[in-house]
Amino acid sequence: MDPRVNYYGNGLAAKAMKGFASVSKVLADSTLPHSIQTLVEIRASQINGCGFCTDMHTKEAAHAGETSIRLNLVAAWREATLFTEAERAALELAEQGTRVADAAGGVTDEAWANAAKHFDEDQLAALITLIAIINCYNRINIINQQPAGDYKVGQFG
Repeated sequence: MDPRVNYYGNGLAAKAMKGFASVSKVLADSTLPHSIQTLVEIRASQINGCGFCTDMHTKEAAHAGETSIRLNLVAAWREATLFTEAERAALELAEQGTRVADAAGGVTDEAWANAAKHFDEDQLAALITLIAIINCYNRINIINQQPAGDYKVGQFG
């Protein structure tokens, strides 16, 4: 499988990606735990069917010490006992924020209140932004049919 265009080698796309990268840097430097950020990125990417991002974020998570059992259970987090209440709240927010077209009301007040129990305002702002930016990355890769499987840890810096 080949991508439709060489998106990551395209000059215009590189300029656009600089903006996305600066957002990603702000999130990486936030107080939202990196492990939660990664779980959110993986779950949104799974929902959207973005193989490239799922490949990238699971490999990065494994490299950072995440267990294969937890990575394998992200898609079934509701039935898994391995996730903390804060992780579960973030995963629920990510799902509802990603499934806006099929979740008729968007993010429920209940999901928001649950997240607000575990995260301060800056962390909630980071979660909102993270969900939005991973959905953006997912759409770029899906539209371009960016192949999955060849990502190398640290490939994007």
